[in-house]
Amino acid sequence: QVTLVESGGGSVQAGGSLRLSCAASGYTYTIRKMGWFRQAPGKEREGVAAIVTGAGRTYYADSVKGRFTISQDNAKNTVYLQMSSLKPEDTALYYCAAAVDSRITTVLAGAWYNYWGQGTQVTVSS
Repeated sequence: QVTLVESGGGSVQAGGSLRLSCAASGYTYTIRKMGWFRQAPGKEREGVAAIVTGAGRTYYADSVKGRFTISQDNAKNTVYLQMSSLKPEDTALYYCAAAVDSRITTVLAGAWYNYWGQGTQVTVSS
């Protein structure tokens, strides 16, 4: 089992920045990919960013590319999402997720992830 706990959400004005953290515990050695997803009211869950935990390769949704950065600290079993130039449309509940299958190629597809955090709210005002 893997437990994920997100933190760092909050309210910020457009153009501001936030850094989300996701701390993993349990059988963290089984994790092959970690991702950040978000869900806004009335919308489907959207893959935002992902990282291959071993290789450090990163992936981003077009909507956040150039503004968000995903990174990892292996020693702390923690993944971060640095969000800059935030827009009101970034407002959502943000989830951290972990996948144990190294065969996954569609890294921003939530169906492939096995473990999910409880979510942290990000609200961006105009």
